[in-house]
Amino acid sequence: MKRDRPSVTAFRVATLRAAHQQFDDPKVFDDPLAARILGPGATRWLESSQLLARNEPLAGLRAWIAARSRFAEEELARARGRGVAQYVVLGAGLDTFAYRQDASAGDLVVFEVDHPATQAWKLTRLQEGSILIPPTVRFVSTDFEEEGLSRALGAAGFRPGSPAFFSWLGVTMYLTRPAIDATLDFLGSMAAGGGVVLDYFDRDAPRPLERAARGLLARRVALSGEPFRSAFPVGELAEALRRRGFHEVRELGADEVNARYFAGRSDRLHVVSRVGRMLAADR
Repeated sequence: MKRDRPSVTAFRVATLRAAHQQFDDPKVFDDPLAARILGPGATRWLESSQLLARNEPLAGLRAWIAARSRFAEEELARARGRGVAQYVVLGAGLDTFAYRQDASAGDLVVFEVDHPATQAWKLTRLQEGSILIPPTVRFVSTDFEEEGLSRALGAAGFRPGSPAFFSWLGVTMYLTRPAIDATLDFLGSMAAGGGVVLDYFDRDAPRPLERAARGLLARRVALSGEPFRSAFPVGELAEALRRRGFHEVRELGADEVNARYFAGRSDRLHVVSRVGRMLAADR
């Protein structure tokens, strides 16, 4: 991404998350702050946007965004049940988890990690949306390609000797393999008891039309200064996690996501593309 401006894709993802609140019933992922954090101009456009409401590929994409957000928070809840009290959101964008919690989540410290320009933009969005920042939130500015996570998180009060759960959504496809490996190494050095959820692109997506669609999307995001850089064969990242000490690895593709979150819907909302996959693992 460009150093001096916030992530364009972070805004697009947040827009799709808000569109799910606006157009889909029942909601797979309930986020009452999704539209508010976008700002009034974006919210008015969203409310009147027939493109977002009726376009089938966009509906499939927002289904994916909603499902992966829910999957991440379900996995976090499992980790919380094991006593995890540190939550690290890698590539936080306009994620609103920390701002939707009640007093019962007061012992959970949330570390939001992102590029400095995107993080500054988010702080503005929170202020203009009158969204209160809980005292348990820590903002961590870093660049995955240039800086190590350990130092940046440590400066924000992260405790590497205590279990932590990591959410790493919508990031791997924009990173080089060395940056991904370095992040995996860091995750593998964490204390037992935590976990991770991430998503990635299937390098060998089975349908030619899906590969063509990914090519079109790749050109679009490249024009915004955020090109796709990585994709993986199914199973490779799961094995990479196991080698680093993770266990109980769980992987969902489109079929599993649709069966889990979208079965029996009267509006037929579902994930269309098989390019994206989700992984979760315990530490």
